[in-house]
Amino acid sequence: MSVSPPPDLKSLLDKLYAGQSLVHLENDPLSLCRRFASPEDREVAALIASAFSYGSVRIILKTLDGIFGALGSSPRRFVEQFDPKRGLRSFAGFRHRFNDAADLCALLLATRLMLEAAGSIEAFFLQGHDTREEDVTRSLTTFSAAVLAQEYRTVFGSNTVPANSYFPFFFPSPASGSACKRLCMFLRWLVRTDDGIDLGVWSGVSPSQLVVPVDLHIRRIARSLGLTSRNQADWKMAREITARLRELDPDDPVKYDFALCHLGISEGCDGKRSEPCLTCGVAPVCSGPSVMPGL
Repeated sequence: MSVSPPPDLKSLLDKLYAGQSLVHLENDPLSLCRRFASPEDREVAALIASAFSYGSVRIILKTLDGIFGALGSSPRRFVEQFDPKRGLRSFAGFRHRFNDAADLCALLLATRLMLEAAGSIEAFFLQGHDTREEDVTRSLTTFSAAVLAQEYRTVFGSNTVPANSYFPFFFPSPASGSACKRLCMFLRWLVRTDDGIDLGVWSGVSPSQLVVPVDLHIRRIARSLGLTSRNQADWKMAREITARLRELDPDDPVKYDFALCHLGISEGCDGKRSEPCLTCGVAPVCSGPSVMPGL
């Protein structure tokens, strides 16, 4: 079943975007990337921060604070000099939910190998990117496959990633149907113009090609706003939501993602309570269960 956003949704979302708060940024893993001034450091920091952006925000921020504390003043320089054997000793005992020290070291090694191969993560990504494509479906598929095809013997002791490793969790693919939420978020951070929230580091990918990062908050809110009729948070849902948002802003459809996501993360929208609806900017067009009669 096709869906259409409410006719006045654009004006409400534009107001929501204009009023997005730097206070919300402090409650977002993207804030860790803004610790660093140089584009080179921010690019590396963004890949690491997005990779571990699953679970509760409190735990994510704690994990990332520990990682970046170990990486020092320049994540780029740390990664360029990264030795996996020494890293396995330094990060022994590391754990973020089901990712362990080997997964973290494999991620740092993957980043080093990308920098050695292409000079930057962007240049590595662009090897599989087509500016003529509608979105990054093919690009992300190629990127994830290329990263996972690198050699990780110095971390795992074998040329191939072990079947029981959770390292591939960092690099899902649209080809598998995954919503690729964290990779889409990584791209949003780097591709969109620096607006005080996103970083504007990359120039080779158009913001119009981005796909919205779908997490539980975006899934629920997008359904309530008529942006998708799908139930499963997969790549098809991500593209459907993006297509509806592209109708509102063809050049920058995912500009609304941060503000919408933080209705849940920071403003308390959970689809059950009525209190957040009193101040919510999209409550007039929301059909979710949290919108109560008379609000």
